[in-house]
Amino acid sequence: MRTVGLIVEYNPFHNGHSYHLQQSLKITEADAVVAVMSGNFLQRGEPALVDKWTRTRMALAGGCDLVIELPVAYATQAAEWFAYGAVSLLESTGVVDAFCFGTESGQLSPLRRAAELAAHEPEPFKRLLKERLDTGVAYPQAYSGAIAAYLAQQGDEDSAGFSFDQPNHTLGLHYLIAHRRLGSRMEPYTIAREKADYNQTTITDVRIASATAIRKLVLGEGSLAEAASYVPTSTCDLLAESIERGLAPVSWDNYIHPLLHGIVTRSAEQLSQLHELAEGLEYRLLQSIPQLADCTFESLLEQLKTKRYTRTKLQRALLSVLLGHAKDDFTAVQLRSGTEYIRVLGFTDKGRELLRRMKRTAAVPVLMSAARPPQTYRYLELDTAASAAYWLGVPGASAADLYRDFRDRPIIV
Repeated sequence: MRTVGLIVEYNPFHNGHSYHLQQSLKITEADAVVAVMSGNFLQRGEPALVDKWTRTRMALAGGCDLVIELPVAYATQAAEWFAYGAVSLLESTGVVDAFCFGTESGQLSPLRRAAELAAHEPEPFKRLLKERLDTGVAYPQAYSGAIAAYLAQQGDEDSAGFSFDQPNHTLGLHYLIAHRRLGSRMEPYTIAREKADYNQTTITDVRIASATAIRKLVLGEGSLAEAASYVPTSTCDLLAESIERGLAPVSWDNYIHPLLHGIVTRSAEQLSQLHELAEGLEYRLLQSIPQLADCTFESLLEQLKTKRYTRTKLQRALLSVLLGHAKDDFTAVQLRSGTEYIRVLGFTDKGRELLRRMKRTAAVPVLMSAARPPQTYRYLELDTAASAAYWLGVPGASAADLYRDFRDRPIIV
């Protein structure tokens, strides 16, 4: 059974995701889909609109056969480590033959060439990156610019004019860099995004909209009336059920009071020990609190933002405050070691077959629950703590929901 891997957030699963899934099966000639999905907190440093168990149901209803969780240690990182964690997790299953990701252009060759040259970050590339960072440019833009400049120095005509700074090009490049660094046997593929860009907030098509635009509709109205055209019926039904039970929609404003508590009860020195807080951001955090117009997340961001810090960078830093993520848990050495386990969130009949194969092929233990792992895994501890924190911000959650990671078994469809 040929299997394709997808790296997803499904926040929420929409018609564009359905297109990507079906096209991935087609171009890779695969029979089954393994999705590595972020848990309750996401790559841009924000809580998921709806919890990971509901999003797993969306994924299985949408055509995925096996859903495994990307640990929060990778799921909330910038592109380099997000990609590394996801690709290493797919590789560790031993059953994924190819992986497919969306890009703005649908072109793989410029990204592969860039990954070959930059995977081990040669000194000329490092100098180009440092030069751009020294000008105050945000890291993603500096990295993309350094890649383009380095390829030009190497005389790579195939990459001339290619926009490495497009969001999905950036992620795709890092998927391929991780693929090369890991020596992965999986075959990489890409398809072009259709009719909606990654961060597009204005909807221009009758069926396809970005997850960002869909979340804006759901959060703005608290209903699904306008969003229903852009998601499968199964997604709409699951969202409607969650909203009715008071479990969605979830946004950063659900966590503003514990977040402010996490800031004001720490000293600048204590804040500086948290992941993503550096270069004086800890002082800016403390100084911003008395200046807030009101106790909302947007007010806090408004006080914090500068040309130096992107919104995503600030959100990741604030998420570290909320979750208490210490720098010591996120060193390059630790992250480079990859995932120590595979956490299963759900599967279909085909997924069950893949799990049987994984008993022989997986490079790390396969966990069906967080309750009794074969040993202590630090990243699993971070996952269960993050899940408990997530449920604390959900109005309709019960005390029992705080421990769902220990209680719930994978969803079977």
